Amino acid sequence: MRVLVVAEGKHELSGVLESLLKRLGGDNAVFEFDRVSNKNIHAVHGKGSGYFKRAFRWLKEAEKRGADALILLIDEDGEMERIEQIQEAQDSSLSRFPRAMGVAIRMFDAWMLADEKALAEVLDYNIDRQANPETIRNPKQVCEELLANSQIKISQREMYARVSSKINIDILCNRCQSGFRPFATNVRNIF
Repeated sequence: MRVLVVAEGKHELSGVLESLLKRLGGDNAVFEFDRVSNKNIHAVHGKGSGYFKRAFRWLKEAEKRGADALILLIDEDGEMERIEQIQEAQDSSLSRFPRAMGVAIRMFDAWMLADEKALAEVLDYNIDRQANPETIRNPKQVCEELLANSQIKISQREMYARVSSKINIDILCNRCQSGFRPFATNVRNIF
């Protein structure tokens, strides 16, 4: 199965999201990655909100590229309307193309904070359970601080890669119920 994966940030596109997707059932999939902000992909014209139209343009692009499915993930970034727009695109009957769309609440980095045991194993020190990851104002900064307090000298990208391979998916679904859980359900449904 060929899957076009479209996301926003460098961490999502650097193998971290791929690790999560494989653990959600895509271990035999072939992934092609692109950025939501790709300047060559323009939103479709007509009715609909911005992210709804952008998501539909990516559906057309996935078909054009010969993919069997599309996975699209964006950050909420404090713009709650993104959730509704992406859910509308996920549920729309305007296209029958297989897709799994989601919105990380507040951002993808929050998912890395869901499982303190995975964090402790990667960073090699005891880490307290973090507050509800989806309510942390700046999860990227919290991840930076946790990494800075570690004796393990790795990049934040490497930290995320290691955490994504160790994180307990059930804990991630439980702690990130508004963002990760529905995204995980959508992803599992296409594999």
